[in-house]
Amino acid sequence: MAESKRDYYEVLGVDKSADEAAIKRAYRSLAKKYHPDVNPGDKEAEQKFKEVNEAYAVLSDAEKKAKYDQFGHAAFEAGGGGGYGGFGGFGDMDFDISDIFSSFFGGGMGGGSTRRGPVRGEDITVRLTLSFEEAVFGVKKEISYQRIQKCAECSGSGAAKGTSPKTCPTCGGSGRIRVQQRTPLGIMQTQKACDACRGTGKIVEKPCESCRGNGYVRVTKKLDVSIPAGIDDGQRVVLSGQGSEGREGGPAGDLYIYVNVRPHAVFERDGYDIYCEVPISFTEAALGAEIDIPTLEGTEMYQIKEGTQTGTTFTIRDKGVPVVNSKRRGNLHITVKVEVPKNLNSEQKDLLRKFAESCGEGETGGNRKNFFKRFFK
Repeated sequence: MAESKRDYYEVLGVDKSADEAAIKRAYRSLAKKYHPDVNPGDKEAEQKFKEVNEAYAVLSDAEKKAKYDQFGHAAFEAGGGGGYGGFGGFGDMDFDISDIFSSFFGGGMGGGSTRRGPVRGEDITVRLTLSFEEAVFGVKKEISYQRIQKCAECSGSGAAKGTSPKTCPTCGGSGRIRVQQRTPLGIMQTQKACDACRGTGKIVEKPCESCRGNGYVRVTKKLDVSIPAGIDDGQRVVLSGQGSEGREGGPAGDLYIYVNVRPHAVFERDGYDIYCEVPISFTEAALGAEIDIPTLEGTEMYQIKEGTQTGTTFTIRDKGVPVVNSKRRGNLHITVKVEVPKNLNSEQKDLLRKFAESCGEGETGGNRKNFFKRFFK
């Protein structure tokens, strides 16, 4: 009887001023709480679940809600709708309960909530090996890769030339069908992918021979790619929209080009700076000299000071690697290595001994004596 029924707003825990979104949120929360799968064997939870669904079936329907607000439960009694069964009963509710189950249990009730729509194409990755100079100064390269794109023969329809896909008569082109399942709670209505068209909404009666009805084919594409000056090993160039084509009007994926750079025979790179070791003679180090040094553009002259020690590093600004998409450049660092002469003849050895004596080194090595004095202080 109507008198024994709880107020529907009270059942869902919402005010009479609650909008459609608030009512739906309240229903989802309570349906999850009292669902039989969550409370197996709990008769009280089962009863509350029915009560919640009954309240939602009325308050989620604008026409039924208006009648309920005016007449209360009497609106659905005999002459006004026939009580709980009068508005269709739990087994014949006109909302899709699989929508609720999909949010709780990842699809539930065998229907899932997959919807057709634009699908973005896959991204593609290729690797490109460059010489040190190509990476430093930039280069244009032709690359070859495979991508998925629409079949040219059927323009992506999958149907043979002169024919076209037909709307699936089973699902009416929606790709989904409604099914009813009898449960201890009554007959529940859910959705699933259409078996006839595999969820596409279309039937290809005569498949295209080129793509075998798929609508898409794998092709080899060649592309001229500009690699920017200054790119480094392990970095990438991204070409938007050059990946596989999308489906159902979706955008194409992107092409990712990862760069490998071969090492250089002379230079080592760290960021945008480059490093190089240059040998100099003992005489050049002692007296100073103008020496040839390597740069990225070729050799040039550089003046080193007299008394330069081995391991000394000189920095030449703006002679390094160009900064990507910039007019700036890194620096060139030259480290000198003094080469000790070998295979001296007797005359050369005598001259060096005289030189050492003139410097106060003598046979005992003056500099080394001073070092040990400091060491044992």
